Amino acid sequence: MIESSGFFEHEPDSLRRWCIDRGMPAFAATQLLDWVYAKQVVDPSKMTNLSADHRALVVEMLPIEQGRELSNQLSSDGTRKLLIGWPSIGETASTETVLIPADSRSTACVSSQVGCPVGCAFCASGMNGLERNLSAGQIVEQVHRLGRLGTGRVSNVVFMGMGEPLANYAAVTQAIRTMNAPWGLGIGARRITVSTIGLPEAIRRLSTFAIPVTLAVSLHAPEDVLRRELIPWASQTSISEILDACRDYFDATGREITFEYLLLRSINDRPHHARMLADLASTLRCNINLIRYNEVPDLPFERPADADVHAFQKILRERHINAHIRASRGRDIAAACGQLRQAAEQPPTQYPVPGESHGEAPPD
Repeated sequence: MIESSGFFEHEPDSLRRWCIDRGMPAFAATQLLDWVYAKQVVDPSKMTNLSADHRALVVEMLPIEQGRELSNQLSSDGTRKLLIGWPSIGETASTETVLIPADSRSTACVSSQVGCPVGCAFCASGMNGLERNLSAGQIVEQVHRLGRLGTGRVSNVVFMGMGEPLANYAAVTQAIRTMNAPWGLGIGARRITVSTIGLPEAIRRLSTFAIPVTLAVSLHAPEDVLRRELIPWASQTSISEILDACRDYFDATGREITFEYLLLRSINDRPHHARMLADLASTLRCNINLIRYNEVPDLPFERPADADVHAFQKILRERHINAHIRASRGRDIAAACGQLRQAAEQPPTQYPVPGESHGEAPPD
């Protein structure tokens, strides 16, 4: 985990110690927490119940925000994307985070790493690999920034931005504690989703975490050969091992698993893929989110036809699998699933099209 003295790295006890060590009263920590989390004030000069000397001390020694907003884009559908630079951890370190408003909720899609180590062939986030982990405070700061954009407080958080959350386990779980805490962002456990490519041991570890968040697994293929072509990290495990870990997660938490399945035209969206996926899903308590591929320049994949997406869903539902087609939000500003990336980029890797070496597929 990255060490930092920024405000969002602190919990109440550590913030009280910080205040006492600098000659401030212990109750100043409660005042600071109230200003930042309850009142959403990040300018110490406006924290009027702190003395002038203490406000100056906060300005000098306890930066409220570590990041710097590099860009702020608004989609035609109301989705907003921020590019945040993290000068405290590197001159070029930056991540994107997205606010997705809806009638009854406001969802923050946050990043857990700068770049991504997984290298999914269809995803922009991992084109240049992993640069570094984000700290817990930098993860929380993303949600706090989005909550101040004038659309109301963030009600839901999904770890579906840049990075593999379970590869940055300590920082992600510490951030979740702050998001969930009454003194912090006060977001309920059922409104926090951790999305992973599927790391069985980390999934089992998460099942013992005190806050029973929703677990989402990015499956994207119903059999190992194709999955390993799409997801390089999938070579480290098998779908059966991931499903075993998901069953353990359900047994420990009682929380139904969500499988994310990105549909790529003519690669994993055929009827035989749907039938194989239904066979897998029928072995545990789960639901499936079907996601249309969102185009990334220079990558050799296409968005599936709407008729194929609905036919895929129909096959799943006919087999009594709870399957939903997830709407793509923010495509016009490259804020949709799989499109997030850093501002400074190298030329993208040219990936072969998976599926071409498989021979003929089973008949539809």
